[in-house]
Amino acid sequence: MPRSDPKSLLSAGSTLAGRRVLVTGAAGFIGSHLTEALLRLGADVTAFIRYNSRGDIGALRQIAPRELGRLTIVTGDLKDPAAVAQAVERIEVVFHLGALIGIPYSYVHPMDYVQTNVVGTANLLEACRRAEIARIVQFSTSEVYGTARYAPIDEDHPLQAQSPYAASKVAADQLALSYFRSFGLPVAIARPFNTYGPRQPARAIIPTIISQALKGSTVRLGSLTPSRDMNYVADTVEGVLRIAETEAALGDVINLGSSREISIGDIAQIIFNTIGGEFHIETDQARIRPEKSEVHRLLADCSKAERLLGWKSSHSVEEGIRKTIEWARQNLDLLQTDRYHV
Repeated sequence: MPRSDPKSLLSAGSTLAGRRVLVTGAAGFIGSHLTEALLRLGADVTAFIRYNSRGDIGALRQIAPRELGRLTIVTGDLKDPAAVAQAVERIEVVFHLGALIGIPYSYVHPMDYVQTNVVGTANLLEACRRAEIARIVQFSTSEVYGTARYAPIDEDHPLQAQSPYAASKVAADQLALSYFRSFGLPVAIARPFNTYGPRQPARAIIPTIISQALKGSTVRLGSLTPSRDMNYVADTVEGVLRIAETEAALGDVINLGSSREISIGDIAQIIFNTIGGEFHIETDQARIRPEKSEVHRLLADCSKAERLLGWKSSHSVEEGIRKTIEWARQNLDLLQTDRYHV
């Protein structure tokens, strides 16, 4: 089958059904949900996941067998240019989620973040340029904004990396935009705020509260005062898919958030109220970020997404938390709470 003309891909109506799509980082939380959504749309999906000797496919194992059976899985490492180049062969659309994402771990091994998130993204962009890929959606993060200088945060907000992780994502985003401006590579940047939902590992704030509350009355947390814009995973995925299908998104950055601000302490209270019972919060110093590295406030301005994509988050945090708790009750063995994972 000959490669589609990029212009014909972008001008089509529903562009993803039947297309050859690559998802990097597909074994992760958001990546697995995006992969599942693409399979249901009828896309020909290839998942690029990091090789491990256990044959572990991560969160992809939670996709229904009927859908999973239609997925092509290739293993490799973003740091290996040859593996990346091979993965994009015959691909038309790329969703680039592959990255190291844990902020605390970036304090421990910052160079690993540079190699994976910056060099790995450079490898992917160059491979896509040589393969004449029709569309690339680069996954960013609201962490690139740092603590809000003004709120809500629009896409023109200054970038201020407050962790090695955030710095690596700023660099990756700027590389992607440079390839659009220098080479005409059809890249769009999706910038999700704090996505949560089923399949998220317990290192993230909502599943760590839920998993501890389901197992006992004491919940160990770090600071309760930072506020976040929590967006349910199905809404994030819908926004990302619309970015991939919207020509006006090319060369641009688009926030995806709920446009609602909520503190960590208030999130905990919603979870406690939903589960029911009496709970005690105990401060765990290991979970507190260095003061200058802590992002104290995030609140998304999603007016661009609404204007360009016709997209708006539809789940309230209460509804999203209820769905996440329902999933956690059935999968508590996947949420380890015996120790803090950075």
